[in-house]
Amino acid sequence: MTSIIAEDVLLLGYDEKTGRPTMSAIGLKAGLAGAVLAELAIRGRVSLSGEGVVVADPTPVGEPELDAALERIAAEAKVRKPEWWIDKLDGDALRQRLLVRLVERGVLSEAKSKILGLFKTVKYPELDGSVERAVRQKVESVLAGAEPDPRTAVVIGVLHAAKALDKQFPGADDARVKEITEGDWAGEGVKQAIAAVEAAMMMILTTVVIVTAVS
Repeated sequence: MTSIIAEDVLLLGYDEKTGRPTMSAIGLKAGLAGAVLAELAIRGRVSLSGEGVVVADPTPVGEPELDAALERIAAEAKVRKPEWWIDKLDGDALRQRLLVRLVERGVLSEAKSKILGLFKTVKYPELDGSVERAVRQKVESVLAGAEPDPRTAVVIGVLHAAKALDKQFPGADDARVKEITEGDWAGEGVKQAIAAVEAAMMMILTTVVIVTAVS
């Protein structure tokens, strides 16, 4: 079992054999940060709404990544919207830290090589595939109709918002996905975190388009 939801998303976002990402860089960036924000919400540490992210309980969770994010949110002078935080929590740096953690725990291996003998590249094939399989089986079960839990709902919602759910789980029913991510049981924190991932992705994509056009 992984420690945090973001690790679930990361494992599903990498190919177990090649050790390369199967999600877009933008999807991983927004998805991992969104998963952290959503987990803080379902653990009762922050409240999320359209107005912004507010610390509801500053007590540390006892998990380094979650506690670091909670501390940053608590230290911010202004109330910021969820998509602002998804950008500031820096999913790119988070991805590298989580990869290192999963290697240290023996879930992933680290394969370093060079392209054309010059450019360094690192791949992360699975060493212990049972962890990712357990996450995948849980998601498949919920998509098939099992009672969802908040953790699995966040995974499904984040993958859906990051445009990666169909690739990871081909044939996932759109109506079922909507029921999982927007149902009354999910709670406002889960809904807002998923919406924030979608908003953050749109913001990132818009920035990329503008920069490309200017260039």
